[in-house]
Amino acid sequence: MTATRNNHYVPRWYQAGFFEPGQTTLAYLDLTPPPITLPDGRVKFGNSLIHWPTARCFQQLDLYSTFFGTLVNDEIERHMFGDVDTKGAKAIRAFAQTDISEWHRQFQNLFLYIDAQKIRTPKGLDWLRAQYPALTQNELMGEMQGIRSMHCTFWAEGVREIISAEDSDVKFIISDHPVTIYNHALPPDSAACSYPLDPSIALKASQTLFPLSRDFCMIFTNFEYAQDPATNPLEKRTFARNYRSSMVQTHAFIRERKLSAPDVARVNRIMRARAKRYVAAGRKEWLHPNQGDDWDDLRHILLPPKKELYRYGGEMFAKFEDGSVHYQDAFGRTEKQHEILQKAAVAKPLRSKDLCGCGNGRNFGECCEGKPVELRPSWTERSIRERNLMFLNALDNVLGLADENRGWNTVRRELTDQKIKLIYQLFGDLWPEDTDLLRMLPKPDGKPRAVYTGLIHPDAIGDYALGASLYFGELIIQHPFMTPRIMSPKYSPITNPSSHRQEVLKSILLFLKIIPLVERGLVHLVPDPCDFDSHLRNQMWEMARARSAGIDPRLYEDERTSALMRGDTQRSIMSMPPAAVRWTLSKAYPAKSEEELDVAVRLMLEYQHHDPLAVLQDPADSGENDGRLNAMKLQPNFEMALYLAQATGASIITDSPARWHEIRLAVQRPARARQIVLPELTRSIGTHAFGFPQFHADIFPPASDKIFTGYPAVMRDTFKYLSKLEERGAKPNVEQNLAGRFTRTHEGAQAVLEKKQVKVKTATVLSMFPKGGIQDNTVNRLLLMSSSEHHLPNVPMAFFIRPPVTNRVRAAPDKPIIALERSP
Repeated sequence: MTATRNNHYVPRWYQAGFFEPGQTTLAYLDLTPPPITLPDGRVKFGNSLIHWPTARCFQQLDLYSTFFGTLVNDEIERHMFGDVDTKGAKAIRAFAQTDISEWHRQFQNLFLYIDAQKIRTPKGLDWLRAQYPALTQNELMGEMQGIRSMHCTFWAEGVREIISAEDSDVKFIISDHPVTIYNHALPPDSAACSYPLDPSIALKASQTLFPLSRDFCMIFTNFEYAQDPATNPLEKRTFARNYRSSMVQTHAFIRERKLSAPDVARVNRIMRARAKRYVAAGRKEWLHPNQGDDWDDLRHILLPPKKELYRYGGEMFAKFEDGSVHYQDAFGRTEKQHEILQKAAVAKPLRSKDLCGCGNGRNFGECCEGKPVELRPSWTERSIRERNLMFLNALDNVLGLADENRGWNTVRRELTDQKIKLIYQLFGDLWPEDTDLLRMLPKPDGKPRAVYTGLIHPDAIGDYALGASLYFGELIIQHPFMTPRIMSPKYSPITNPSSHRQEVLKSILLFLKIIPLVERGLVHLVPDPCDFDSHLRNQMWEMARARSAGIDPRLYEDERTSALMRGDTQRSIMSMPPAAVRWTLSKAYPAKSEEELDVAVRLMLEYQHHDPLAVLQDPADSGENDGRLNAMKLQPNFEMALYLAQATGASIITDSPARWHEIRLAVQRPARARQIVLPELTRSIGTHAFGFPQFHADIFPPASDKIFTGYPAVMRDTFKYLSKLEERGAKPNVEQNLAGRFTRTHEGAQAVLEKKQVKVKTATVLSMFPKGGIQDNTVNRLLLMSSSEHHLPNVPMAFFIRPPVTNRVRAAPDKPIIALERSP
C-alpha cells in the first residue's frame, strides 16, 4: 500500500466548515509568499491569494512520516490522526449545535481533538522541537504522541463559551494554527510570542480561541481571570498542573453572545496574528481584518459575560456508591487550603539589607534583588527552607528534642505509634497535594548549585554529600521523609505506623544532620517532585523501567552500599523478640553451637542500645503489625536528578557508582555520543584529593572563608562556559584560565583544612563535561508536562565523588557490625 505523504495538518472536513454556502473552495492567503527571481535579476513575490479546494490547503509533505532506512511509514497519519479526526468531527458538529446530551457524549473527544490540533501543525511541531536540544523526525513524532492531552484539564476547568457570527456579515476565518492563544499583556512582538512560541495556557489571562466553523468560535478563559480581569495577567493560574483528573459540568457552556461584524473582525485579527504563514476564509475580504485596535484592547471582546459565571467555580462534593466522597474546589484541588503555608504580600519595596521575601534567610540584596521576578522563588507561600524549619519545630514538640535532659535513647524508647503517625501527618500538612514545587525551587539564575543524587541514609549523608557544598555551591538534596498521601494504606505510616519504626528513626536522624545546613542556606532539602503529581510519578517509573531493562543492578553494587544494607538488616533482626533473633541466627549459621548462639544474641541486644538507628521498643508493644519497612534510598533517581538539575540550573554530583554509570551511559549513547571537553580542568580536578568535613560545625567556617569561595566561582563560570559552548565555540584561553583558577583555589583551601585539623574524609572527584550537556529526551518531556517555563535544555556537567577503598560505613558510631562467620 502506498504511504500517505501529503499530510493535512488542518483536516479537510474541518476546512469545509468555513465554506460559503454553495462553495467548495477557500480564499487561501499566504502571509509570506516566497520571492521569485526573474531572468533579468529582478525579484517579485508570487501570488499571495489563491482560491483553492481543501485538498491543496494546509498540507505539507512528510509532516508526520517516520523513516526507517529507505522505508517511509505513515501510521501516524492513518491510525493516530485518523482516529482523532473521526471522533473530533463528531465533537465539532455536536458543539456547533444545541443538543446538550450530545455535548455530554462528545465532551472528552472535543478537548482531545483540540489538544491534538494544537500540536499537529507545523508551528506546533516547531514549538515542540524547540523544547529539546535536538530531535530527529522519528523522535519528534514520538514526543508528539508522548505529550498528548497536555492542556485538556486547563480548558475543561475554565469558563467555556461559544460565540456566534450568525448575525454578522463577517464570518470567522481559519489559520494554519487554529488553536490560538491570546494574552492581552503579550502582544505578537513580545519575546514570549516570538516564533514558534505562544503565551503559556497556564497564565491567568491566557485565553484559547478555537473556531468551530464560519459561524461559531470557542473561547476558554481561566476562571480567575474571568472573575477579575484586573488580575496579574502573567501570573500562573492556581493549581496549574497539566495532567490530573478533575470533575466538571459537561453542559456548562455559555452560548448567548452574537457578535457584530467589527467584533468578529477583531477576533479574526487575533487568529491571523498568531498564524505561521497561511490563513483562509470563505471570502477574501475577511482575511484582512482592521488593525486599528491596540492588542490590549482586544481583550474586551473575549471576556465572557459576568452574569454567566455562576455556572463555574465554587466547591463540589460528590458521593459514590461505596460511600466515599470526592471534594474539589474551583481549581481542581482536592484538599482544603492550609492558611499557615501562605504569606502576605510584601507591603512596600524591600531595601538591600532587608530580609528577602522568598524566605531563604538571606538579605534581599544578596538574594532576589538582582533577579527578574520570573526567576525568583515564590514570595506568597512558605519557602522550602521555612517549611523545613517548621517541621523541625514540629519534631521538637512531638519528641522533645530540645530538652537537654532527654537523650536520644529516651526519644527512641518513647517513640510510640501515635507519635509516628503524628510526625507523618504534620509532614503531609506542610507538603499538601497542590504544592507547586517548581514555583518554590530556585531557578536557573547563574548561581552555582548542584543536585546530589546518592544514598539518603544518616550513616552516609555526612561522608561526602554535606561537605560537597564547599565545592559545588548550594546543594539540592531529596528529603528523607515521604508524604504519606502517596502510600498504600497497607504501608502508610498513618494507618500502619508500627511498620515505620525503623525508617522514621533513620529519617529523623538524617533530617537532624542536614537541617543546620538548611538554616544557613547551604542546602535545599526538597521532597520528591513525584509526591505531588501522580502523572509525573507514573511517567518517571515507566521511563526508568524502560531505561533499566536488561541491566543487572548487581553489576554496579559497591561495598559502601552493601555495608549500609547489612547494617539495616542487622537492625531489623535486633528489633525482633530474643527467641526470634536466636532462631534467625541459627538458620543463618547452622554450624554454631548453642553457647555461641546465646553469646551472639546477647551481643546483638547489647549493641541495639548503642546503635542510634535501632528500635528500642519491646516487640510486644510495637502495634498490630510486627513487620518492618526497611528501605535503602538511592535518590533522586536518574530521571529526577536531571529533572531537578535542569529546573534549577544545577550540576549533578553523586557518590554512587551505579548512578555515575547511568550518567555515563546517557552521555555515551551510540545514537548521540557527546564529545568530552575541558580536558585540562578534568585532569586538574581528578588528580587532587578533596577533604570533606564530617560535621556541620566544620563546614560553616570554610563556607565563608575567602579562599573557599573560589570553588563555587569556578563551578559557576565553568557551568556558564559549557552552556554557551555550542553557540560560541571553544575558547582555549578560557579553558586554561578555569583549570588554573581551580588549581590555585584547591591548593590554598585544602591547606586551610589541614591547618585547622578538621576531621575529613578524603576522596577523588571525577568530572563529566560533555559538549551539549547530559540530556535525555524523556526528562525534557517530564519538564514540559510539569508546565516548567524556565528550565535548561540539558545539564552541562556532573561529578562523581569516588571514595577510597579504605573508607567504610559503620552501622553505629564506634561500634562494629556484628559478623558471624557463615559455615561452608
